[in-house]
Amino acid sequence: MAEAYERERQNDARLDELSAKVSALRGVTIDIYDNARAQDVIDNTNDTFSSMSSQLASGAGRMTRMAASGNRVAILKLAATIIGVFLVLYYALKLFL
Repeated sequence: MAEAYERERQNDARLDELSAKVSALRGVTIDIYDNARAQDVIDNTNDTFSSMSSQLASGAGRMTRMAASGNRVAILKLAATIIGVFLVLYYALKLFL
């Protein structure tokens, strides 16, 4: 009879160990999933910034061609854009620093 209780105690101890391992495995699986989801967000952000960069370069090229043609309105637009970008960057840096 005492042997049966000892085996039952050993089974309970092993069951507790197994439960702890399953919980640890579940935690690792959730961490992997969260990491993969975060990587997907980073990739999408990278694509967005790449697209924005190419659009900005394209727009700057068009404005430069307009300014090179000698059109005064185009030159004023280019100057206003440069000043506007400078002011936005200045106040953004001032806000964060």
